[in-house]
Amino acid sequence: MKKIILCSSLLLCASLAFSQKKPTLMILPSDNWCNQRYFMTPYDNQGTIMKVPDYKAAFQEDTELGQVISKIGALLLKKDYLLKDAEQELKNLQQREAEDNVTQSSKSGSTLSESPLDMLKKRAKADIVIQIWWKVNKTSSAKSVSFTLEAFDAYTSKRIASSTGTDLPTSETIVPIMLEKAVSSRIKEFTGQMDKFYKDISKNGREIILTVKRWENADFVLDDEIAGEEIITHIESWMKKNTVDGQFNTSDATDNFILFEQVRIPVSDKKGDAMDARDFGRELQKHLKKKPLNIDAKLMTRGLGEAILVLGEK
Repeated sequence: MKKIILCSSLLLCASLAFSQKKPTLMILPSDNWCNQRYFMTPYDNQGTIMKVPDYKAAFQEDTELGQVISKIGALLLKKDYLLKDAEQELKNLQQREAEDNVTQSSKSGSTLSESPLDMLKKRAKADIVIQIWWKVNKTSSAKSVSFTLEAFDAYTSKRIASSTGTDLPTSETIVPIMLEKAVSSRIKEFTGQMDKFYKDISKNGREIILTVKRWENADFVLDDEIAGEEIITHIESWMKKNTVDGQFNTSDATDNFILFEQVRIPVSDKKGDAMDARDFGRELQKHLKKKPLNIDAKLMTRGLGEAILVLGEK
């Protein structure tokens, strides 16, 4: 009887530990905040010049940013969230050899680009990216601070939590402390929204996008038959077996490409490591290489949440 009680207690503790697991967060200044302070930089996205936040310059030049993120991070640490330090991750990126954003096939010349934020999210492997904006309001006798705190799924960039407000006027002059007080009064509702999202993905899987294409010089199309079934059917059968509860939508399909959206993949792999779109795409890549398909495929990604397989060669 004692053994049964002990085992039951251990199982209950394990269950509670799993249910209390919190997502990993990374805090960054919002795009609007960076734009207002001229911390923006252009980058080439497959020939289109786009402006993106220059986080490195923001951390190096703004005296309040690091303190603000530290204060907000402390509030979240009290609620048992795991935090990735965005500034440190940026330093690590700089220390490595500059990453080549463009990949291409040696024959077809197909290319793929990633934004600096996509690169940062991939390296940090955060579940949720939190963006903070704030503004100090001044009167003749006091100050107040307005803020907007938003949380985005790092895999899909969907907004999953939001909080905004303005603190009461105060004689306090240190902005990070003002902002900490303003946010702390609304943090419970904000984290509740994040917990609801993470509870959903823990049960139903992460959401990603998977696109399957073929190189122009491939000697097959996707509705060709192999072993009595079209290549598209082989791929859809694999998807049904490897997504959480077979959850995915075949949003579009032709003899040249398949677009899978709302693809629900496990949060973790069999080893317990976090799974992203690249990991999931790699498993399909291995499956395609096996008999009876024997199809080579090049795997490419955009951020954590989108994988692209191009069939015919690597």
